[in-house]
Amino acid sequence: MHVLRCASCDLLLNEIPVARGFSARCPHCGTRVIKNSSISLSGELAIAIAALTLFIPAQLYPLVTIKLFGVPFSTTVTSGSLILLDTFPFVGSLVIFCVAIAPLLYLLTILTSNFALYIRNAKALYYSTRIIKYIRHWVMVDVFLVSLAVGCFKVRDFAEVNVDAGLLSFVLLQILTAVLLSRVSPKRYWDAFGENDDGRKPPEGVSGKEIELTSCKLCGLTQHQSHQHCCRCGRKMEHRVFQSIQKTWACLLAAVVFIFPANFYPISILLTNGKRLEDTIFSGVASLIKQGMYGIAIIIFTASIIVPVAKIICLAYILLCIHFRVESGRKLRMKLYRFVKWIGKWSMMDLCVIAIMVSLIDRGNLLDFTPGPGAIAFGLVVVLTMIAAESLDSRLIWDKYEQR
Repeated sequence: MHVLRCASCDLLLNEIPVARGFSARCPHCGTRVIKNSSISLSGELAIAIAALTLFIPAQLYPLVTIKLFGVPFSTTVTSGSLILLDTFPFVGSLVIFCVAIAPLLYLLTILTSNFALYIRNAKALYYSTRIIKYIRHWVMVDVFLVSLAVGCFKVRDFAEVNVDAGLLSFVLLQILTAVLLSRVSPKRYWDAFGENDDGRKPPEGVSGKEIELTSCKLCGLTQHQSHQHCCRCGRKMEHRVFQSIQKTWACLLAAVVFIFPANFYPISILLTNGKRLEDTIFSGVASLIKQGMYGIAIIIFTASIIVPVAKIICLAYILLCIHFRVESGRKLRMKLYRFVKWIGKWSMMDLCVIAIMVSLIDRGNLLDFTPGPGAIAFGLVVVLTMIAAESLDSRLIWDKYEQR
């Protein structure tokens, strides 16, 4: 029977057969360790090609059109971000990367991985699957779609909003991308690449507890700990992520520093009829409540205030528990860690809304909309908390359990 280690808690497990469309989870930490997808690799390739076909019209065609002062104005996915590149290059670049570059790169690497698998090129498969592993967290098509709905609700009081052809392509792109994000796994490509690999299991007659085993963080292969590089994908083997706690603390403390100007400085500035209206995140939520947009206010308050603060508190709590070797509540901390990684990207919603508003109502002296200095600080908080979550090695949560 094959032996594997859970990538999240290092528990040794016996690999079991899993029916198509089902998965197996670690009984210790709840992490999914085996998944037999209901979609074949060729099916994933077909979905990726369909998504790439939709990507061009979704990016180039207008999503919505508004009539402002009797004049129609439309917006594409990146039109507002391109405008921001002149005055707020960090905010504009961040939005473009998350809603255009990252999705395109993700889809292209799926095609590259399938091609590398077809020609049996291990080096090409290594680089493509590594990009898949890290870029998937920055694909924010769904965040932009929700932000577009929020932006349309905010402008409907003084402009007529109409749906354009590009929106259908963008919605279909989001559906196909969501399917791929939930199913594509680097481990699956490497399992298909090296089904007869000798490093897949320990020698016959030797149990997993009698020899030191570790698992590759990229391809998931369980092998002898003495290997300097993975014997299947070639990735450098690390028993623990190098300086994981230090990197996480550094990003987390930097996020704490920037979260104060992000909330106290204006995040958006509206110039209308000679009046300058500056809104912080709090005042923007209060303004939405006064206008009766309670649903939009709750969404913005949750994504822009609760989520960043919750991420910082949860990560700090996990780090302190690791530092003081707290034994109880490991499963809770693991759930918090997975929650932080999942919820992290939704903080980008406010920046996407700003990009959409700039594209729709930035009309010079008559009506001008621009980000405030708080938007830069808020963008840094989003990026730093996401990097902090990715830097933390979850196996540190369970270290004392293994030693005991």
